[in-house]
Amino acid sequence: MLKEAQFSLLVILLLACGFLYQLTLKSSCFFFCLPPFRSQQGPEALLSHRHSIVFIETSERMEPPPMVSCAVESAAKTYPEQPVAFFMKGLNSSSHLPSTSTYPAFSLLSAIDNVFFIPLDMKRLFEDTPLFSWYTQINSSVEKNWLHVSSDASRLAIIWKYGGIYMDTDVISIRPIPEENFLAAQASQYSSNGVFGFRPRHPFLWGCMENFVEHYNSDTWGHQGPDLMTRMLKVWCKLRDFQELSDLKCLNMSFLHPQRFYPISYPEWRRYYEVWDRDPSFNDSYALHLWNYMNQEGRAVVRGSNTLVENLYRKHCPRTYRDLIQGPEGPVTGELGLGNK
Repeated sequence: MLKEAQFSLLVILLLACGFLYQLTLKSSCFFFCLPPFRSQQGPEALLSHRHSIVFIETSERMEPPPMVSCAVESAAKTYPEQPVAFFMKGLNSSSHLPSTSTYPAFSLLSAIDNVFFIPLDMKRLFEDTPLFSWYTQINSSVEKNWLHVSSDASRLAIIWKYGGIYMDTDVISIRPIPEENFLAAQASQYSSNGVFGFRPRHPFLWGCMENFVEHYNSDTWGHQGPDLMTRMLKVWCKLRDFQELSDLKCLNMSFLHPQRFYPISYPEWRRYYEVWDRDPSFNDSYALHLWNYMNQEGRAVVRGSNTLVENLYRKHCPRTYRDLIQGPEGPVTGELGLGNK
């Protein structure tokens, strides 16, 4: 009788352990485990399978602001079958976050199946590239624009190594980009580096990394970024002005019309925060760059404002809009929603 009771207790204990194991998988171990390690995939394994979308955070910040959350969510929504990789400097392989309530945007994004957070280890990333000698000799503490410069370098190395599409964290995706090797025109004969895409090991990016080191000048903002892309593009291609809405072709890559990502130019960036009589369709665009660097006034997306940017959030990053965007009188009440896509 005693043995039967012991056996019954053992069965109950095993069932309880199995239940708790499944529960911890769903609730992230009762504390927040970082998404990239749920599958134990490093960047090589994750990004080598499919054409990926890449975002980068070069500060130590762990909680993405709403605009960053919208950029990542909109990419995941636009490219549901492709991994969206968010490289973050603040992560490391043993990082745990104490609670989902402390990091609501991080928690929101981690619940999206094709979003993966990856530690940004620059020294390892730059190995076997022209950037390695530069990085190991630079004193980042005295660099004037280090967050931007290190991001400029990291995006070149990541896309060169793994391929895919890089996007700034203030770019809202609205439809898939049909090109594989491309640069985005910010204006006629001037390239952005806020969005670009290439196959792995593309020689254009290797040339960009060499030029980055040879002509390094961190005092001038953009010298290692859009200015670099434009310098290299002029070496590779004979640039001319765009004709109507046609893209330009050069060798095995495309130079995409400003309407594809910059239908609202940087001098007019405030128009995103204005109410329009009728919101534009952006039918000729793949994504929208919101020029957050220009937003020194701290303009925010406000629930109920009916501004263009609010309507873009509502349509293209509905989770971020629902859970993170505040009304004019303060935070939106209610629990953080982590429902299905």
